[in-house]
Amino acid sequence: MNVAQGSAHTNLNVLLETLREIVGPRGWVDDPGRLEPHLTEWRGRVRGQTPVMVLPATTAETASIVQACAAAGVGIVPQGGNTGMCAGAVPDATGTQVLVNMARMNSIRAVDPQDFSMVVDAGCVLADIQQAAADQGRFFPLSLAAEGSCQIGGNVATNAGGINVLRYGTTRDLVLGVEAVLPDGRVFNGLRTLRKNTAGYDLKQLFIGSEGTLGIITGVALKLYPDPGPVQTALLALAGSGDAVTALSVLRERLPDDIQAFEMIGRSAMDLVLRHIPGTRLPFEESADWYVLVDVTAPASQFTDALAQLPPAIALLDAVVAKSDGERKDIWRLRHSISEAERREGAGIKHDVAVPIGAIESFLAEAELRLTEHVPGVHPVVFGHVGDGNLHYNAHLRGDLPDADRGRVGDEVTRVIYGLVTGMGGTISAEHGIGVLKKEALERYGDVVELDTMRTVKRALDPAGIMNPGKVL
Repeated sequence: MNVAQGSAHTNLNVLLETLREIVGPRGWVDDPGRLEPHLTEWRGRVRGQTPVMVLPATTAETASIVQACAAAGVGIVPQGGNTGMCAGAVPDATGTQVLVNMARMNSIRAVDPQDFSMVVDAGCVLADIQQAAADQGRFFPLSLAAEGSCQIGGNVATNAGGINVLRYGTTRDLVLGVEAVLPDGRVFNGLRTLRKNTAGYDLKQLFIGSEGTLGIITGVALKLYPDPGPVQTALLALAGSGDAVTALSVLRERLPDDIQAFEMIGRSAMDLVLRHIPGTRLPFEESADWYVLVDVTAPASQFTDALAQLPPAIALLDAVVAKSDGERKDIWRLRHSISEAERREGAGIKHDVAVPIGAIESFLAEAELRLTEHVPGVHPVVFGHVGDGNLHYNAHLRGDLPDADRGRVGDEVTRVIYGLVTGMGGTISAEHGIGVLKKEALERYGDVVELDTMRTVKRALDPAGIMNPGKVL
């Protein structure tokens, strides 16, 4: 060990002792077994190392952690429920970055039914926030498959989308204020619940979607809505993707304020669920090329009338409207189980893209044509939130492809999909973020001025580069 290495090792030991004093025994994890689940992302593609995971219990403790790490020049990796898809919440492989998990900051600070707002700690699990709102006769509409384990701080940091974007918008649209610890340890206190405020820059927006690269979110003020009442759910079987887009347009005209979710599932995605997830089944006798899952808050009779009056141009092969909460959950289980079914099937090439809604049909047709031409043997698995143009266009490679060729073929698939998406004015990341896995793609397909502006903001707030190093940029 040379002198520089010895000095760095000593500095890290001093920092660790300081951190232990800040969080105490309940906020300190260095046991390898307990650390293991926090060192890899959900799909297991990236694995890191850390000397310790600290779990602050308050904003003040979080600020003290950041101040100590900043003084030592040690990188910080904020982590919520670690349910992300792009490895944005795991440390790198050097073993020198400190993991800061927000799970102990899980209090509902306040719910104000009259103001239609609530203020929560960043470590609150999304499902708990939904329930706390419901207990006060209010509705928090952010909903996604991981809501039983994901944390709101991570949802905000990635600007999570979910199933209700069509009616309520992404997480960004649901955030009224943010509290965050800056990279120098100061606390940005923007937990206002105001709907209108023109006093300068809207700085909370910097932290929404920043993936922890500009600070650690410790608290969030959220927008609530009236309880929408009973929700009607239907599963439609359709002949083509264009039928799904047209059905959305027609239903939005007939039920303009009532459509809450509109999800499209391709046959290949549905087949994976039926094959790998026990207890799942289709409510139809015959399978279809495309399925649409619709949630509306209109009365059941109005919804069924709207479905019955879909024009003949839409090739509606079959439709089932849930008659009970159990049937509704069974239908939604088909949608929410796709990612798990894909994981059981084996590694696939994931793409979380968005195009204008009107371009969905042409995108899907052109993607299939180009992949057939340039990357034969690829099996697309497509599903997504057609109501907001966000498609998960995944691709499974044929089983007999040699391991040595899988990386090259996967890169070619991604090149085809991203090239097509950006050519249509779309985005390579609609809701999963950039993290580690999409950094190179953002550099290649992102706008030069946008990227330069992001780097300018990053340098201004985090000149030492200690906040979630190596992510996004």
